[in-house]
Amino acid sequence: MPNDNLWKWWQDALAGNRGPIHDSDPQQGFYRTRYRDKPWEPVAIWFEDGKWHAIRGDRTIDASEIWTFCCRNPITHEAYTKAIEGGGWDDEPEQVRGMGDNLPSDPFEALKLEFAGEQELADALLKSKVETQDQANKIGVLSKRIAGISKRATDLHKVEKQPHLDAGRNVDNKWRDLKEEPDTLSKRLKRHLDAFLQEEARKERDRQAAARAEADRIQREADAARIAAEQASAKNDNSAAAEAEAERLAQQAADAAKETQARNASAGRTGAKVSLRTFVFAEITDFDALLLSLKDRAEIREVVETLANRAARSGVELAGMAIKSEQRAA
Repeated sequence: MPNDNLWKWWQDALAGNRGPIHDSDPQQGFYRTRYRDKPWEPVAIWFEDGKWHAIRGDRTIDASEIWTFCCRNPITHEAYTKAIEGGGWDDEPEQVRGMGDNLPSDPFEALKLEFAGEQELADALLKSKVETQDQANKIGVLSKRIAGISKRATDLHKVEKQPHLDAGRNVDNKWRDLKEEPDTLSKRLKRHLDAFLQEEARKERDRQAAARAEADRIQREADAARIAAEQASAKNDNSAAAEAEAERLAQQAADAAKETQARNASAGRTGAKVSLRTFVFAEITDFDALLLSLKDRAEIREVVETLANRAARSGVELAGMAIKSEQRAA
């Protein structure tokens, strides 16, 4: 390669000493450029026969027009030669084979195939330790490309799902009032019965207490009559009458015992009966003590960590935590 003043700007730029940049003032050398999110393309600019020439990839272009798009990305002649011959770039992962016109027409299948290719490249890169800038650049570019697949999948998923979400919301809106209002009214009616049923339950407890007292009294009389019948039988002294009285009182005691059984207070009729039920719930009497009892539960720890991270990002250091930071690839 010649080494005169025509190459100086490009050589200085390769060394990190890029000179001033002016529109329509191209500098002889080798560069690269690309359209947004597209692969890099090699660019060659040179002065010959009294005018400027330029090639982008395999296309002849106007040197003045391409200059401001490629000037900040000088490359070596070796890198240019490798790229123009189809060898790609040392700092870029290779493009997935079979893309472009070979992709299926279905966006889902196309994206799935694209990701499978990128995943194969990623697996290969992950097997080696990162030791050079070119390796790091490849991983960074591939990470962005794969993140782009995720974003496109998210967008396509949203587009495909949206009609179903809209249809579902329309169905929900249609039925919401007819589901919720009757349910609310039904519960109001039951709450309206609470006082009545609670009073009926109190009356039932009083009735049971009286029935147990009466059953106990009759049982004592029946026990006494049985003993009297046994004694009369032993003396052969009119035992038949005593035994009959004992049987009568025993039956009366059994009937009285039945009256002690609970009768649940209710309203309505069979198939539409409302009765009192026991609902168990917690009444917090000491929040701090309760929180201490629950501190080892996984869901409590998750909530606490979420709140602590939120405080840390806001620069607020709470008791029991410290604000830490670490650098990660992002």
